[in-house]
Amino acid sequence: MNKYEDIINLQRPKSKKHPPMSLNNRSAQFAPFSALTGYEEKIKETARVTTPKIELTEEEKLKINNKISWLKEKEASEITITYFIEDKRKKGGRYQKITGKIKRIDEVEKQLFLMDKTKISIEKIINIESNIFEDML
Repeated sequence: MNKYEDIINLQRPKSKKHPPMSLNNRSAQFAPFSALTGYEEKIKETARVTTPKIELTEEEKLKINNKISWLKEKEASEITITYFIEDKRKKGGRYQKITGKIKRIDEVEKQLFLMDKTKISIEKIINIESNIFEDML
């Protein structure tokens, strides 16, 4: 006779007091445990790189303002704008380049609106490119 031959074919006992545990609850017992909740996210956030904002000189700001003034007088032409987007969680941000046509320029709020409903703060713009600026020179 083998070691467990007397009990190997018996059915599993069922409790009269407790209903059987669902499969979902049973599997939760073996889920990984993390003693430092949120630690991995903090490490990833610290490792994420942001770019510092470039401070333009007065001359560079004047060039951008002249280009914006020039755009007000022209029909909706396609332009490419490079502007800064601040990071919401840490110092710095990133630069975005977008191409489109200007819908409206709000001088009071210092906002530039594109046809695709993108809103850009004029103070965040570091470059504007277009073939219409060749006429400006």
